[in-house]
Amino acid sequence: MLALFLAACSSAPAPDAAPAPKTRTLTLAAYTTPREAYGKAILPAFAKHWKEKTGEEVKFEESYQGSGAQARAVKEGFAADVVALSLDPDVKVLEDAGLITHDWRAGQSGGIVTRSLAVIAVRPGNPKGIHDWPDLARADVEVLTPNVRTSGGAMWNVLAIWGAGLRGHAGVTAGDEAGSTALLKGILGRVSVMDKGARESIVNFEKGVGDAAITYENEVLVAKKEGQAMDYVVPSSTILIENPIAVVDSYAKQHGNEEIAADFVAFVQTAEAQKAFAEYGLRPVDASAMPAGLPAPTDLFTIADLGGWSALKAKVFEKGGVYDAAAPEAK
Repeated sequence: MLALFLAACSSAPAPDAAPAPKTRTLTLAAYTTPREAYGKAILPAFAKHWKEKTGEEVKFEESYQGSGAQARAVKEGFAADVVALSLDPDVKVLEDAGLITHDWRAGQSGGIVTRSLAVIAVRPGNPKGIHDWPDLARADVEVLTPNVRTSGGAMWNVLAIWGAGLRGHAGVTAGDEAGSTALLKGILGRVSVMDKGARESIVNFEKGVGDAAITYENEVLVAKKEGQAMDYVVPSSTILIENPIAVVDSYAKQHGNEEIAADFVAFVQTAEAQKAFAEYGLRPVDASAMPAGLPAPTDLFTIADLGGWSALKAKVFEKGGVYDAAAPEAK
């Protein structure tokens, strides 16, 4: 009898045992280049923050691909709670589809979470002597840049080159659209590989393909951090890349994740998260987190300086636009 009593007591739960913490799953759909920043720094930091705030564990489902392709995947049913994309028009795809219903631009920093520059990755020591955009049109230079139909980074690259010409740099007279398009055409004519996303493009460059790659500054800094041998050139005139983030209202509501998704978007704007982004080569929107010593172009311009996304998407990227004129073989 005593043995049975002791066995019963040992199997009974302790009266003051705490219930196991609830586990939440948050799905993030992002463009390719901040994969390390999110996976190695931001997501673990947010999980710690959420656990301290609510007692709940967080698991993450992560997807990374070219920004345009990612936006289409979410539109077509990939149920992400949060999107972190390369550019505003890709978020607008989800707004137009009725998946994002709040004014995501009304938040801190206009909905922008990170920034970067469009730069030129070169081989160590810059053996081809590449110093500015026109050098990429030379017959002895093989160039990499992603495909504008799938990659937000590719769109930034095109606008960096075309915008530099319009602003009177890279050997083009200010305001000369034909000259700016000719500059772009000369460079695109030297492109040997157009990958789906910026990450695939820089990986090909790491493998020895090409003499130069037009890319995000942070892609080069991440590659160098991981031991890859490459340098980069900041053109005299280039564009400030601005990357948005937003809760996908429809899917977050469907998952019961409205609160945690909104908290995540707020968290990435904190000084802690912004410093983590900076450690992976991205330029933070929080000025206090900006690393010292980053190079600055002579002329740094924004999308707004070129007329805004709505006008540029129609003028540059729609059928028969600037891009098609510069790359007639593009589909």
